Amino acid sequence: MRKLKNSELNRKTVADFKKSPKIPLILILDDVRSLNNIGSVFRTADAFLIKKIYLCGITATPPHKDIHKTALGATESVDWEYRPQSTEVVKQLQTDGVKVYAIEQAEEAISLEKFTVIPSQTYAFIMGNEVKGVSQTTVNLCDGVIEIPQEGTKHSLNISVASGVVMWDFYQKSKTL
Repeated sequence: MRKLKNSELNRKTVADFKKSPKIPLILILDDVRSLNNIGSVFRTADAFLIKKIYLCGITATPPHKDIHKTALGATESVDWEYRPQSTEVVKQLQTDGVKVYAIEQAEEAISLEKFTVIPSQTYAFIMGNEVKGVSQTTVNLCDGVIEIPQEGTKHSLNISVASGVVMWDFYQKSKTL
């Protein structure tokens, strides 16, 4: 078995990425403080052809060297927009017919493996602050909550890891439609 060289990976150019059909998923990063986490989310969003990222509250925006360090250029390929309030983004997206879910631990949350992707429906997932998570005010506006099952002692994942898990799961489910 031989590792592939970078030149053999058939990577899209930024222009090709922009033209490519995206999976019907939008991410909302709300009050994410770590620039490395933001960059990691961009990089994973690029890998799975995510439609758009909204950066809200204290979440930093590109260009920034610490975001770039982990995004590796994905801030150029993935569409993004800054909005001061995640609640306004949630309301706007819902008006546009998007189903919005917080990725959080909450009463009546849907376990990720039981979440069903409906064909032709666009979704938005909200990822919250590294310490406080998604605010209760924002959770109250959502169409639902999705929880990543965890069986260890911590019951907590880093936002970049949690984002990667839900993006991969959504990507897989949307590819089978």
